[in-house]
Amino acid sequence: MKHKTVGIIGGMGPDATVDLFQKIIRATPASTDQEHLRILIDNNPAIPDRTKAILYGGKSPLSMLSDTARNLEAAGAQLLVMPCNTAHYYHSLIQQSVHIPLLHMMRETGKAIQTRYPTVKTVGLLATEGTVQSKLYHNALEALGICVLVPDGVHQRILTEAIYGEDGIKAGQRMGPAVRVKRAASYLIELGSELIIAGCTEIPLVLRDGDCAVPVLDPTQVLAEAAVREAMTESMQSGD
Repeated sequence: MKHKTVGIIGGMGPDATVDLFQKIIRATPASTDQEHLRILIDNNPAIPDRTKAILYGGKSPLSMLSDTARNLEAAGAQLLVMPCNTAHYYHSLIQQSVHIPLLHMMRETGKAIQTRYPTVKTVGLLATEGTVQSKLYHNALEALGICVLVPDGVHQRILTEAIYGEDGIKAGQRMGPAVRVKRAASYLIELGSELIIAGCTEIPLVLRDGDCAVPVLDPTQVLAEAAVREAMTESMQSGD
């Protein structure tokens, strides 16, 4: 049976990369080692910060993102995934640099909401400032008739500190950031969110479905399931 080889554009951050890898493994319908997908990972933590680049004139990550994508393609990847929400700001340009498909996390999340939560029309987004202000989820979801609510300035700062702070998720902490993330989620629920999107790949490390009064959707899990679906579709098309 022939499956597509999946390439992960990783390092943004390393924990998020491992999280996606594990979720792909768990989403794969396999009972032996040999039934799992071949996965190539380029964990490149030197890629410049995406939010700093988009909002504050920091060094652009595009060159390294494209190089990483090309490295994976040259190594044999036939399908790419990128466990960083904010990096999808550069999705179309990265896609132009390779000849294999790069799945789009926000579009896959939109499909998942329509399939799993068809009555939901208002969602709350927990994400980096770069993702929020570049409207990556707004553009994908509002086209489907789904309204996206975001934190006010105070709660966005709380969320940013939970992700980037010295005692934040990227620093390897969990308990303190979890409290701050849940506070931001509660604010969005009070505004009328029927579902919370964990729209930064660090957030699912501290916030899971069941932690809030409304469902929590993990785009990393959605992306993992999409990667498995697309990789295994090749086997059915090939007739192997």
